[in-house]
Amino acid sequence: MSTRLIPMLVTIALVLLLALTSLFTVSETELAVRTQFGAIIGADYEPGLHWKLPWDQITKFDRRILTQNYQGETFLTNDNRRLIVDFYIKWRVSNPALYYKATGGKEDSAAERLSEIVKDGIKTVMAQRTLGQIVSAERAAVTGEMLGGASRSAIALGTEIVDVRVQRIDMPEEVSTRVFEQMKQYFAKIANRLRAEGQSQATAIRADAERKQTEIIANAEREALRIEGAGAAQATDIYSHAYSSSPEFYAFYRSLQAYTNSLGTNGDVLVLSPDSDFFKYFKDPGRGSRR
Repeated sequence: MSTRLIPMLVTIALVLLLALTSLFTVSETELAVRTQFGAIIGADYEPGLHWKLPWDQITKFDRRILTQNYQGETFLTNDNRRLIVDFYIKWRVSNPALYYKATGGKEDSAAERLSEIVKDGIKTVMAQRTLGQIVSAERAAVTGEMLGGASRSAIALGTEIVDVRVQRIDMPEEVSTRVFEQMKQYFAKIANRLRAEGQSQATAIRADAERKQTEIIANAEREALRIEGAGAAQATDIYSHAYSSSPEFYAFYRSLQAYTNSLGTNGDVLVLSPDSDFFKYFKDPGRGSRR
């Protein structure tokens, strides 16, 4: 190898080394902070290739939404009941420079500090409510309160809390038993009240039905009596007209009715004079026709 090529190769190697140490890339899923002797001199880097000085340090961290799960955390309610809560946090970096200053760009450190912030928010929400209020409250309302307080505190870390969700709220066994008994008593009280209201309504309905029944029967009986009276009056007119046209036949017909109702019944005794008018048609059936 020629001695002239050695300096040229060294120069090329130094240029390549300088270029390699002066270039860095940022992907679409990353954020980057450039520091020089510990001081931040650049943080707003778009995805792509960027220049730096060889002695500058580049710290990269994830710009995507990150998720942290926490299980078995214990909180106290307003009435001093212990609750075991499982929850998760979704967060991302919103201010790279502030995030680097607060956490050194360490995801574990940021997650730990965010968990403390969220725990304080949950503790505040739980402390403002009794056990019954927490159980009966809308989960979205409780989550909204926790998210609002935690989000304001997370800004100081250069992070944004996207969501906080309570996955499970459980109680220690002794608390569960006591709450179950309280719920039984509560629902038994509601059931008794509903039964009493139902019985009261049933009594009112029965009384109203009986009143209407009495009115309907009375109206029907009154109408029946009216119709019966009108029929009787019409029958009387018909009978009167018929009897007036043939009085002898009427007398004969009434006598036959009297014979039917009075004679031929076992065990009855009838004492009459033989010359009584009762037997006039037995003695002389044509008696009336000769008059």
